[in-house]
Amino acid sequence: MVPIKPATFPIISLVFSGHRPHVTHYTHTNHKNILTTASYRSINHHSQEPPPLISSSSAPQLTSSTRVLRSKRKIMENTIDNSYIVATFFVSFLGFVVLSVLRRRISYSIPYSKKNASGNNNSFKNRSDLTRGEFRHRYGAADADVIIVGAGVAGAALAHTLGKEGRKVVVIERDLTEPDRIVGELLQPGGYLKLIELDLQDCVEEIDAQRIHGYALFKDGKSTKLSYPLQNFHSDVSGRSFHNGRFIQKMRHKSATLPNVKLEQGTVTSLLEDEGTIRGIQYKTKSGEVIKAFAPLTIVCDGCFSNLRRSLCKPQVDVPSCFVGLVLEKCDLPYPNHGHVILANPSPILLYPISKTEVRCLVDIPGKKLPSLANGDMAKYLNSIVAPQLPAKLHNAFVSAVNKGNIKTMPNRTMPAVPVLTRGALLMGDAFNMRHPLTGGGMTVALSDIVVLRDLLKSSRDFTDAESLSKNIESFYTLRKPVASTINTLAGALYRVFCASSDEAMKEMREACFEYLSLGGGCASGPVGLLSGLNPSPVELVLHFFGVAVYGVFRLLLPLPSPNRLWIAARLILSACGIIFPIIKAEGVRQMFFPASLPAYYRGSPKKGL
Repeated sequence: MVPIKPATFPIISLVFSGHRPHVTHYTHTNHKNILTTASYRSINHHSQEPPPLISSSSAPQLTSSTRVLRSKRKIMENTIDNSYIVATFFVSFLGFVVLSVLRRRISYSIPYSKKNASGNNNSFKNRSDLTRGEFRHRYGAADADVIIVGAGVAGAALAHTLGKEGRKVVVIERDLTEPDRIVGELLQPGGYLKLIELDLQDCVEEIDAQRIHGYALFKDGKSTKLSYPLQNFHSDVSGRSFHNGRFIQKMRHKSATLPNVKLEQGTVTSLLEDEGTIRGIQYKTKSGEVIKAFAPLTIVCDGCFSNLRRSLCKPQVDVPSCFVGLVLEKCDLPYPNHGHVILANPSPILLYPISKTEVRCLVDIPGKKLPSLANGDMAKYLNSIVAPQLPAKLHNAFVSAVNKGNIKTMPNRTMPAVPVLTRGALLMGDAFNMRHPLTGGGMTVALSDIVVLRDLLKSSRDFTDAESLSKNIESFYTLRKPVASTINTLAGALYRVFCASSDEAMKEMREACFEYLSLGGGCASGPVGLLSGLNPSPVELVLHFFGVAVYGVFRLLLPLPSPNRLWIAARLILSACGIIFPIIKAEGVRQMFFPASLPAYYRGSPKKGL
């Protein structure tokens, strides 16, 4: 009998492809044996050999062929087993990807009210539920397209902007008289550009506003001037400083001139909610009458002391320090038309002109507890601790202002933006997001947010499409992030670096920052471009911040390092990481650096041509 050559490869091909009718060694007869072999191997392949494919009568003649067959069969078994393992892995991975995509889509389709319901019950504070009959009786005859709570910088500018777009706007402000504040008085050039974009640049005219061309930095008797990088801008573009109240009143009056914008004095007590959607507000008028107003969109921007923010965000308010404010009269700053930052002990002092004859002085005092104004401790502190650290030409004016007793204080709040997505409502301004006021970036962030929101809402002819409006709200929270987070992070990081410290590493970091900025060129224009809002780049912010840290390391290690200096240099790098990374984490790494990776970045973008 002629020996039979085993058909190992054709069998494998047949099992996996299933369409090789022309294979010479495959027949209907041994098909049953193949299946039997596969079944047997799947059960007992670890303990026994499967039954042979060739009859026992032929075994004496096929000893060598049988060995080859068994060897190749083991290879085939291992190949099939490995294929099963690989296939199982890829199928599992594919299933994981599909489930992740489906889960994300389902999460986006969940109504916002359900998301809110699963959160902290405190988020529903200051909300009033409407009966279905009450709301539906009023719905369709809304009082406005938009209700704005608060008429500060953000509220007044937003009312004018939306009014110009043809929206019917109602603004409810607690107090329409001119405010008297010690912050919100310095508008950076980036903010002024947004003011121009919103057609509000005339609001800084006729209020004795002063142009600001940069900053002067003082430390231990040394000083350096840092100019804004305005070479590529119109000559009118610069910073502006002014009395906050005069600026706000100008914007309120300009908004009120629009026929579709109504400003009313009243105190908003709650947001009106119906089936998970904010439908309007309840407020008390100046005369004490309680009124309900309805609109498809409610925007809350009632300032840093907001009593409505808990309904729309997860507030994480911190108070790292307080400002003590004075007005110095009839004195000239060392660098005219510049803001002045004095790296004093224990924390910075800020000065800038607010009129032709007045200079605002803000003394930062770390912590929440301040010396008493009533018993004179505050005046003693200012005269004995602060006055000696001021430039000589400002000393007398400062002491005179302290002795007059017109001293005001304000806590410096910080709060990262953590919105709770809610249909029919959003947060803006200091009610939503705060940073240390050292860098004067608050108004720039607010005006930039208004530009983002205006562009998003242009795609909606009206706001009755709740689904489209909700997508625009979510997109607003995403699109605002790069600019806002850059300014927020810079403010927090600079404040930490500028404060005096007993730690040697932080002392070196402070000195390195002063000398790095004093180098001029890109070392000065880059950070000042970030501070001014002209170039709000998160990546450039991180590069310059660690550029300062590396510069400090070189200062320590040159010309010859010592073990102590090496230790301080290592701690300096660790301190730099400990300053900036927690701030970035609070702002959101993905939202700050990779906003384009979020679906909301595209979903609410305005359509071209609108």
